[in-house]
Amino acid sequence: MENCLKFYIDGQWIDPVDPKPFDVINPANEQVIGQIMMGNEEDLNKAVAAAKKAFPSFSRTSVQERLELMDAIMAAYQNRYGEIAETISAEMGAPMALSTNAQAATGMGHLATFRGLLAEYQFEEMRGTTKIRKEPVGVCGLITPWNWPINQIACKVAPALAAGCTMVLKPSEIAPLNAALFAEILDEAGVPAGVFNLVNGDGPTVGEAMSQHPDIDMMSFTGSTRAGIAVAKSSADTVKRVAQELGGKSANIILDDADFEKAVAGGVMHCFNNSGQSCNAPTRMLVPADRHDEVVQIAKATAESVKVGDPKAEDTVLGPVVSQMQYDKIQGLIEKAIDEGTELVTGGTGKPDGLNAGYYVKPTIFANVTNDMTIAREEVFGPVLSILKYESEEEAIEIANDTVYGLAGYVQSGSAEHASEVAAQIRAGQININGAGVDMGAPFGGYKQSGNGREWGDFGMEDFLEIKAVIGAAAE
Repeated sequence: MENCLKFYIDGQWIDPVDPKPFDVINPANEQVIGQIMMGNEEDLNKAVAAAKKAFPSFSRTSVQERLELMDAIMAAYQNRYGEIAETISAEMGAPMALSTNAQAATGMGHLATFRGLLAEYQFEEMRGTTKIRKEPVGVCGLITPWNWPINQIACKVAPALAAGCTMVLKPSEIAPLNAALFAEILDEAGVPAGVFNLVNGDGPTVGEAMSQHPDIDMMSFTGSTRAGIAVAKSSADTVKRVAQELGGKSANIILDDADFEKAVAGGVMHCFNNSGQSCNAPTRMLVPADRHDEVVQIAKATAESVKVGDPKAEDTVLGPVVSQMQYDKIQGLIEKAIDEGTELVTGGTGKPDGLNAGYYVKPTIFANVTNDMTIAREEVFGPVLSILKYESEEEAIEIANDTVYGLAGYVQSGSAEHASEVAAQIRAGQININGAGVDMGAPFGGYKQSGNGREWGDFGMEDFLEIKAVIGAAAE
């Protein structure tokens, strides 16, 4: 794709100031499938200038104009849906079924959700004689990760557009090809020049320049907690708004009254989904101590039924992890768990049999894990589940909350009311009860070191809005 070698700035595809090619690797076979150019501060400055120039006019467009724009974007997205799914699968390793039914689907889902919100959103209200206005925050810097790439792009770009903001996107350089497709879609849909801009690059170069830039009014970042801290520090000097969706180490509490066969098997599969590369993955399974061995047997059977292999194969459930760096990190954490005395139930170090090329990880389960072990505290971002025991419900809640993270939590029970009582005591931004499906209107974001602000739905829209009080607006 020729446009991958250029940046989308001010409505045009332009060459980088100082071309530095970067290979995009297919993690399933370790082959180069494309290239992008890595940008620098000069490229970023051009994009910010374009966004700043476009803001006065775009911020004053009518809701109807933005609704028509969203409709055009969705139509263009649908026309290239298959291409998006194939691209995501090739660059980050998701099996085609997952890439089609979840990865690409989330992009359309967010566009449709924010289109619906925009149609009903109240940007003004009267409180006595004061008019409360919600206005676009300004020029937004968006930094997105590789694990759910189009999901994170769409859940930032869609509300920013709906709110009337202009923006510069820096997607992950590890899985950047889908972002170029998304830029083409916005261009085809007629997004005005300068409203959306795309510059590829790495965090220390382009990401740092975005965070420090005085003409960027807001940074919306999704990625590791370490990188999020760097963005916040770099943004502090210009006192810009910073919204962050960071790491997680989510607990899945299986209460004694749950359907264990369903809850344990479902918990294993949810943890392994997307090869474990989800910030909200339920990676700590908390189970009653007297049922630990029963849980281990169900979890082992479930894990060993999972087919790991080529993302293009129809029966593949787990593809590779995204990169050699990610593979090495996961292997190191598995080794450390074994060294620290956990019980290796299944999986372990090395690649699955017959998969010598590609960054494939064995689906791995550890039992008799305690919450002070590294495997229970650090985000693995691979298909690795830890099973921990609790003696009482109070202890389960205590273990669940004993983490620096607070992105998500999970509760399984025979009673939704019982599960809700436990959910109310978990310090995390989103709690899932009994395997409930995705709600694209529900706020997504975390407590503690999992970030601040919320994405998705009306809460996600409000992150891109400033509040203005016009006092005396209705005075006689």
